[in-house]
Amino acid sequence: MKKVRQYIIPIFVPHLGCPNDCIFCNQKAISGQLKKVTKEDVKKTVEEYLKSFKDEDGRKEIAFFGGSFTGIDVNIQNELLEAAYEYIAQGKIDSIRISTRPDYIDKETLKRLKKYKVKTIELGVQSTNDYILKRSGRGHTFEDVKKASRLIRFYGFKLGHQIMVGLPESTRLDELNTAKDLIKLKPKMVRIYPVLVIKNTKLEEEYNNGSYEPITVGQAVERCKELVYLFNKSKVEVIRIGLQNTDIISEPTNIGSDVVAGPFHPAFGQLVEDSIWYDSIVDKIKKFNVKVKEVEVKVNPQDVNSVIGHKKENIKKLKDLYEVDIVVKQDENIKPGKSEITILKTYTDFKEEEKITK
Repeated sequence: MKKVRQYIIPIFVPHLGCPNDCIFCNQKAISGQLKKVTKEDVKKTVEEYLKSFKDEDGRKEIAFFGGSFTGIDVNIQNELLEAAYEYIAQGKIDSIRISTRPDYIDKETLKRLKKYKVKTIELGVQSTNDYILKRSGRGHTFEDVKKASRLIRFYGFKLGHQIMVGLPESTRLDELNTAKDLIKLKPKMVRIYPVLVIKNTKLEEEYNNGSYEPITVGQAVERCKELVYLFNKSKVEVIRIGLQNTDIISEPTNIGSDVVAGPFHPAFGQLVEDSIWYDSIVDKIKKFNVKVKEVEVKVNPQDVNSVIGHKKENIKKLKDLYEVDIVVKQDENIKPGKSEITILKTYTDFKEEEKITK
């Protein structure tokens, strides 16, 4: 059965509705814009995206990101939702998604969103530790997250959560506990964002005065990977890892970048996926009862790059740490995410060959 392609039409509504600036937040940098969004902007954006979609049968969703959608003026919310709903009524769009704060969800709001056929609501949770939330200037508590999540599910919406790793004073254990806490609230999906130090934020001030030290790319990959394992085990889909790479969100050394420091990488999500594949291959190799010299790894074509790793990192690590060479082969009969590993050569074979050569 052919998998239905998913298309997202992102519409950024930056910094509208937020009661305060979180310590890490600069919506202009994150969304790439600051101007007020109108219904004309919605229609223009949707039309442009519809023209670019290659698969007419794919599922199409309008997603209002940035700021706190349900915190902006109700009239503006309705204006934007009405513009989006027109495309649902015409059969051109399948659903609407919004992103908002946990403390800006109530019964009346959910009833109104239901009227406009909003299907998915993502909550910016960031952490379930109240001290870390306060330290980051979030302005809400974990109790707000629990109440909002339960209401969203009760009214029949798909629930999504957004969390961060590397917040001030947050540890690996805090982030694992956040994942465990959220799994109990039964979200359908989650986004994971490593904290970046962005220009013109309070976090930049702390970084400059030495009171905040961002985690490294390596640390961020390891922490995110552990969260992915937890969510996968509970069948919570991880739909994104890391911020979208843009002209503003790019390498700190790039001209025009608003990233001052932190675990930025243009393919951060890929690094996490590569690391997960590396762990999987090592785990299978360790189960062999012989000292392995060379193995063949068969995977679906779409997984080949992840097995090899960014800049062949996985191949290099296997060679350096375990003295194992791998040959990667494509096989469309293998399901994505699965692999078959065959021993090509053991160290016993290798030693025998050395004797013959000598």
